[in-house]
Amino acid sequence: MTPNLSPTLLDLLAPRPDALWLIGILALSGWYALGFVHAPRREWPIWRAVLFGLAVVVALVITQTAVTDFTLNSMTLYMIRLMVLAELVPPLAILGLPAAYFAQERLVPHGRPAQALSWLLDPWVALALWAAIIVFWNIPASFSASLVSNTASGLLPLLYVFGGLLSWAVVLRPLPSVQGKGYGNRGWFGLLSALPMMSVGAVWLYSPRVLYAPYVGALCLWNTTPLQNQVNSGYVMMIAGLPGMALAIGQLMLWLIALADSGTVTEVEEPDA
Repeated sequence: MTPNLSPTLLDLLAPRPDALWLIGILALSGWYALGFVHAPRREWPIWRAVLFGLAVVVALVITQTAVTDFTLNSMTLYMIRLMVLAELVPPLAILGLPAAYFAQERLVPHGRPAQALSWLLDPWVALALWAAIIVFWNIPASFSASLVSNTASGLLPLLYVFGGLLSWAVVLRPLPSVQGKGYGNRGWFGLLSALPMMSVGAVWLYSPRVLYAPYVGALCLWNTTPLQNQVNSGYVMMIAGLPGMALAIGQLMLWLIALADSGTVTEVEEPDA
C-alpha cells in the first residue's frame, strides 16, 4: 500500500492505542488525582493540577496517536515526538507536583530509596545519564538500528522521558529533602546538559549528507528531501534545548548576584519551599 506522504493534522492525531504507555499514564494520573482530592488546596493548589493535567494530555497525544506511524517517513516528526517527551512533558509534570508536600517530606521515600534517589538526582550522575542517552542513540549506527528494530516507538521514547525527568528534576528541584540547594550547581548543570543536544543538532544542521541509512532513500513527508528532513530535525533539537538553557542562565545570574551581595565564594543556597 502506498504510504500517505501528505498527512493532515487529523491523520497524525488519529487514535492509535499503545497499551503499555496508556496503562502507565493512567496509573500515574490516578495516583495524582487521589492525592489531589485528599490534600488541602493551600498545599496542593489547583494551578499545579492544571500543569500536571497538561503533561498528561500532551503525553497521550504523543503516545496514543498515529504520529508514530509516520516516523520512518519523517525524521523531523520523529525528533519532534522525542523532544516533546523529553523537554515538554517532564517540566510540566514536575511543576505540577505539590512542592509543599515534598518540602514537609510527605510522599518522599526514606532510607535506602531516598539515598538511591539522591544519588540519581546528583547533577553529575544525571548529566552522565542524559548525555549517554542523547549521544549513544544519535550515533548513526544506533539511530538506524532503533528505527529498523522499531525501538524508535517503544524503548527510545521511554529513555527520553527518563532522561528528561532526571534533567528537569535537577533544574527544578522538586525534592528538597534529597536534593542540593545551590543555584550555581543547578545552573551549571542546565548549561552542560544542553550541550549534547545542541551538538547533535549542529551536526545535523551542517552535515552535507544524510547520516542515517533508513532515511537515505526514504520517501519523506510533505515533499521534503531526506537532507532537508535532517536539517529540520537539527532545528527541532536546537530549539528544544533553548528553554532549559535560558532557565540555567537565569539560575546562574541569581547565583552570581547572591555571591556579589554576600561577598563570599561559597555555594549560595536556595531556601526551602
